[in-house]
Amino acid sequence: MTDRPRFLFVTGKLAEPALRRLLAELAPKAGFQPDVAVLPITVAALLTTNWVARHLTVPKGIERVLLPGLCQGDVAELSKITALPVERGPKDLRDLPEFFGRASGPPANYGAYDIEIIAEINHAPQLPREAVVAEAGRLRADGTDVIDIGCDPGSTWSGIAETVSVLRAEGLRVSVDSFNAVEVEAALVAGAELILSVNSSNVRSAKSWHERYGAEVVAIPDTPADLDSLDRTVQVLAHDKVPFRLDPILEPIGFGFAASLGRYLETRRRYPDAEMMMGVGNLTELTDADSLAINVMLAGFCQELGIRSVLTTQVINWCRSCVRELDLARKLVYHAVHERVVPKRLEPNLVLLRDPKVYEMGEAALAELANQITDRNYRIFVERGELHVINGQMYLHGSDPFALGAEMLRNDPKIDPSHAFYLGYELSKAVTALTLGKNYVQDQALRWGFLTLPESTARGPTV
Repeated sequence: MTDRPRFLFVTGKLAEPALRRLLAELAPKAGFQPDVAVLPITVAALLTTNWVARHLTVPKGIERVLLPGLCQGDVAELSKITALPVERGPKDLRDLPEFFGRASGPPANYGAYDIEIIAEINHAPQLPREAVVAEAGRLRADGTDVIDIGCDPGSTWSGIAETVSVLRAEGLRVSVDSFNAVEVEAALVAGAELILSVNSSNVRSAKSWHERYGAEVVAIPDTPADLDSLDRTVQVLAHDKVPFRLDPILEPIGFGFAASLGRYLETRRRYPDAEMMMGVGNLTELTDADSLAINVMLAGFCQELGIRSVLTTQVINWCRSCVRELDLARKLVYHAVHERVVPKRLEPNLVLLRDPKVYEMGEAALAELANQITDRNYRIFVERGELHVINGQMYLHGSDPFALGAEMLRNDPKIDPSHAFYLGYELSKAVTALTLGKNYVQDQALRWGFLTLPESTARGPTV
């Protein structure tokens, strides 16, 4: 006898052995007693709630019914046969431990942040105003707090006031990135709130900008290595009571990157209570590497040092999602620092290239599955460095999809073109998963973190 609640897990014939093995290990830890209802269907993913309602008998004593995650239809259909709560489980039964809370994930208090994202629209004077407004809208949707209008040096943009006015009318906060006093003045009149940047060349104008328009400025050194010049600029701003943020300037790898990080530390030591900003583009845009991990590391540095704003760009292709990356990263690093936990297994959407965990059925389970399948439909798996293809006529495995395809045609020469196209598509996904160390589940989209897109299959969109 047991006082643990009884849960009924609905499945098909093929998934039954794997489901029973997993539940035998999971149930005692998760505190429930499992029952398994094996319906007269080979593949559980083909279930519909209407069909389940006609074929399922719920035993007495059950307290909760769980359908396969890919079961289509309205779960309310099950109210015809039971008053018990019915819900879908995960799409992959191997995710049941996470479903029952046996694995870590974002806690209830996760999601706070205190780092502001400023996103620059580069070369704004060269763009049609409609393009600037559209890009600003996309940046806001991705998580941007302030739109930075990047002006071109050596000329004066006569249309900056109109552009800033339109952005302000859209409810956007705006900063202006220019050393041209005419452009800065016009942008401030139109509603810009932050000036990037001031140093000894224009700091004397900051008092007027603040007194007339309430502007805040970003103070930078005259040259990156010259922190003493930053001190002199700060002295003027403090005397004139102009609010400022300090940016000692991050430099590219090979041009003083390590030393520039040291200058942020030194600036914080000199000004323990000052607001600070970091422009991350000199690293993300100028390094042959995807920007995601760089942004997470720099966000962590900023969080620990109390740098509460970051300036980013999305110019080069590998930086095209910097704002979304920083939006997720700022929540991750805030939680890590404030809760004193390592930033691990908290934000799966930041793991793009490889999956957080790779599942395998194992050799014995695949062999058992191959013995059970009797129909001509192909099942594809990625396991232990190989592609595995199974149907009622064959069980093939290897790392070369062309060799497997040739063998499939020899064993099944009457395969129709549409099915061949489908298999080629699925094998291509499987090879991608094999190459990168990702999970592959047939008829489901590969997981790419926050970049994952729904995938259309014969069963409809999946993620």
